[in-house]
Amino acid sequence: MSYKNVSDKTPVGVIGSGSFGTAIANLVAENRPVLLYSRRPEKVKEINDTKMCAGQSMHNRIIATNDMERVCSESYLLFPSVPSSNFRSMLQDFSPYLRPDHILVHTTKGLDVIEEATITEEGQRVFNPANILTMSKVILEETNVKRIGCLSGPNLSRELALNQPAATVIASRFDEVIREASAVIKGPRFQVYSSHDIVGVELAGILKNTLAIAAGALSGMGYGQNTLSFLLSRGIREIIKIGTALGANKAAFLGLAGIGDIIATCTSPLSRNFTVGYRIAQGESLDYIISTSSEVAEGLKTVNICYMLGQELNINLPIIHVTYRVLFEDWHLAEAITFLMNTTESQDVDYI
Repeated sequence: MSYKNVSDKTPVGVIGSGSFGTAIANLVAENRPVLLYSRRPEKVKEINDTKMCAGQSMHNRIIATNDMERVCSESYLLFPSVPSSNFRSMLQDFSPYLRPDHILVHTTKGLDVIEEATITEEGQRVFNPANILTMSKVILEETNVKRIGCLSGPNLSRELALNQPAATVIASRFDEVIREASAVIKGPRFQVYSSHDIVGVELAGILKNTLAIAAGALSGMGYGQNTLSFLLSRGIREIIKIGTALGANKAAFLGLAGIGDIIATCTSPLSRNFTVGYRIAQGESLDYIISTSSEVAEGLKTVNICYMLGQELNINLPIIHVTYRVLFEDWHLAEAITFLMNTTESQDVDYI
């Protein structure tokens, strides 16, 4: 199927049958037929037989398949929706079937790290920011597709499945990517906005997950709105500092992918990252939380990356610092609160 030979009957491909991929498939199916790719044949059969996936009812215009060639040959527009840990390998599998006229709009809020750190002869741990890639950069590395976009915003999959009003932002350097993706996903209960700052929108959606974990921990400790507001207003400073160091525009953090997504994921138990923090505060170990979670909380990897970035770039990140220590160095949450209440910073806004 060529990009130039598109009709209302042309299927749109969605890669990944997790909760968010399923929600995206249902949204698109209101406008176009959907081919939903799932790796496992038994999962494909279950979806097609029961019209259920990830706890969601499936639109009758969705057909599940594990045939990568079919998805790519019949669809010109694809929405990859898989965790960052599997994203590169997924692209490597799909790459032989992808064409230059395909459009890929990913929904993954995570980072790909080529090499986490190197050790110098003096024993110092050196972290290279150039080794951190957003998913759009991974797409460029692994495929011949150039027209790339991302979808990001306050889009909790369970609320989307309930058809509650929501909005998102589609970002791309290319107007046709924004136009085509918006046309197939916009609906009466789903508003779409645009941005040309794909790096900024990607990073805003990724970095806010660090705050969601911290917010969940505060909720689990029983703290109220004063404490949460303190965390989020200071936390957005930290993620803007990191984002701009990685090439983002500050404006992206003030829109749906930034503040919008922060409000959703830092206040809702439907957020996987919020839930991790909440369970930590309830005394559960991180290993146990990971082993009993059905889907990946991208924020765990992101906290680790941001902590190392702060060290390497000499950026003061007290909230990310204590979140890292709690998650990976067994700090007690009370220690983290004491640390934050004794930071010496005094200027309120230093990032605009």
